[in-house]
Amino acid sequence: MAERLVGRPAPDFNMETATGDGQKFGAASLSDYRGKWLVFFFYPLDFTFVCPTEITALSDAHAEFKKLNTEVLGVSIDSVHSHKAWINASKEAGGLGQINFPLASDITKNVAREYGVLIEEEGIALRGLFIIDPEGELKYQVVNHNDVGRSVEETLRVLQALQSGGLCPINWKPGDKNL
Repeated sequence: MAERLVGRPAPDFNMETATGDGQKFGAASLSDYRGKWLVFFFYPLDFTFVCPTEITALSDAHAEFKKLNTEVLGVSIDSVHSHKAWINASKEAGGLGQINFPLASDITKNVAREYGVLIEEEGIALRGLFIIDPEGELKYQVVNHNDVGRSVEETLRVLQALQSGGLCPINWKPGDKNL
């Protein structure tokens, strides 16, 4: 049985990254995000079909996340060199194009394993999305089958509900009263 993550300190990580502009390499660790909310998401592989729809939609919503003191970090088991090539390739050639956040490399698969999204027999991650609060507590997780993309709108709604500081009933939206 999988270990529960929600409500506990998020598993630590240290990974190399490719910047969203596709120009440089960097690094990301959980401690880099202290004091901010983090939307931390896994996707299976670069140069695939569903992944760019999710990544570009999250990138398009970057300003909304920033207003909510939230950073976004994507991660797959691909190398930073693959990430950089994908960002720099044209969309017509199956590329991603520039995005507003970095992509991290979990080439060892250790981070996907720690977050419970690694498909061991395939060596890739499920579509796992995690919201981590400014103190490093994992507040939310959703894991999809790799055939189905996630919802940026729902991610923003849940983030705002978590930031509201109260009890949020079903279908709560910003502006609604808490219980």
